[in-house]
Amino acid sequence: MRTILITGPGGSGRTTVAAATALRAAREGSRTLLLSAERPDTPGAALGTPTGARPVEIEPRLTAWRPDAAAGFRQDLAEFQQRAAGVLDLLGASRLDAEEVTPLPGAEELTFLRALRDAALSERYDLLVVDLPPLPGALALLALPEELRRYLRRLLPPERQAARALRPVLGRLAGVPMPADWLYETAGRWDVDLAAVEAVLTDRDTAVRLVAEPTPAAVDALRTARLGLALRGLRTEALVANRVLPDTTPDTWLAGLVAQQRKALREWEAEGEEYEVHAVPHLGRDPGSPDDLAALAVPAVTGTDRPVEWPVADRIAEDGVLVWHIPLPGAIREELDLIRRGDELVITASAFRRIVSLPSALRRCTVSGAGLREGELRVRFAPDPGLWPAAAR
Repeated sequence: MRTILITGPGGSGRTTVAAATALRAAREGSRTLLLSAERPDTPGAALGTPTGARPVEIEPRLTAWRPDAAAGFRQDLAEFQQRAAGVLDLLGASRLDAEEVTPLPGAEELTFLRALRDAALSERYDLLVVDLPPLPGALALLALPEELRRYLRRLLPPERQAARALRPVLGRLAGVPMPADWLYETAGRWDVDLAAVEAVLTDRDTAVRLVAEPTPAAVDALRTARLGLALRGLRTEALVANRVLPDTTPDTWLAGLVAQQRKALREWEAEGEEYEVHAVPHLGRDPGSPDDLAALAVPAVTGTDRPVEWPVADRIAEDGVLVWHIPLPGAIREELDLIRRGDELVITASAFRRIVSLPSALRRCTVSGAGLREGELRVRFAPDPGLWPAAAR
């Protein structure tokens, strides 16, 4: 199944474009689900049909869904209370009723990721159009599965789980109670769920479509967004310039706005070497029906494109090093930082940070330098004589 992630600066009309994209795909024959993170029913307003916590069919082959974070949080809390019943009773804690539970910060993001996983694993759809939150919230949401999995592995590493029969003995020796089985089981279940979401985001059939009005502020915002997406290994498929005014605008104050839009479009077209820029005209009104969305003429969802790759080039014969090529369009040399930690590399690019595992060959090397050239970070690794096979030297 193909997945298109849609985001952009707040107020850019990204939800409307997402709905129009899903509608076009459905009318062209793809069984399509529009999954939205919007709390107000903006998708329903654009489609002319209310949407909510349950998937609703808009028209043949088109379904829309806005997951309910409150319901998901209540279910998770009920399961936690059931699993931790012994501890809660020992502490004399009072159980929380479903009626008094309200979602905590972060519950909406986790509920949405779970819905994304369920939709992607479903066999009912050919295309999943995901209406993400505005930037930079979308970037934080996309980073969440990988970061949470890393936290789980560090806090409760499966390989350090003591044998069940030895835990009472180890607990007495250590003087502290050992983690209960349910804690490891819960962590394992979370890891599986997060891994499924991560697999969807990194799949070769997943791409990002950015939506923005062509303004100076949007030019800066999207330049930053491209860097954040690239650091996550996510491919930008297209940029939709929304609400573009016609060139035939009368010579009024709107002429200045048209000139500003044309300048932004030229900058985007000059920067968009790896994706296409599509101009979507301003309708002169807010879309409120499928016919209005069809009039936007958003770009179609095409076939599979090449995935983002971070290749390792073998330059041992020429220069004595292996070179890891990491595409970071828009990165600034002064805002880059690298730290080697064991088998991981901590990459900081502007406001973004990611900890990535080194490819197996690079784990037997030491970092000998790095450079930024033409939007690509090139990290040089020299083989460690104590770890590198003698035949390969």
